[in-house]
Amino acid sequence: MDNDHRDLSRRERQILDILYQRGQATAADVQTALPEPPSYSAVRALLRILEEKGHVRHQQDGPRYVYLPTVARDNAKRSALRHILQTFFDGSAEQAISALLDGSTGRFSQAELDRLARMIDTARKSGV
Repeated sequence: MDNDHRDLSRRERQILDILYQRGQATAADVQTALPEPPSYSAVRALLRILEEKGHVRHQQDGPRYVYLPTVARDNAKRSALRHILQTFFDGSAEQAISALLDGSTGRFSQAELDRLARMIDTARKSGV
């Protein structure tokens, strides 16, 4: 099954975001977490569509269905990041990092900058 997130509607993306944040959720949990939530039956229908597309699966918990993403969060993060790099930064991690370090997008604590410097040093040493 194709797990490409480009085939998702805005609502489907929102639902997947909720599932990734929580790890798992019932339709009622998803409905509560959605901005301007649709009806419960609409949420159930969207979850069924996401299941048909291969993005989520469910487990039965008594009378309830508990929904989980099918792709591990780390894999989904890497895939989303690759897509963002290609779309907005011509595939350049350097351009993306530069945008993050630009003072207008946010501030890094000294500890975060130290960790980033250590990661760069490790990458240099390993020849990546």
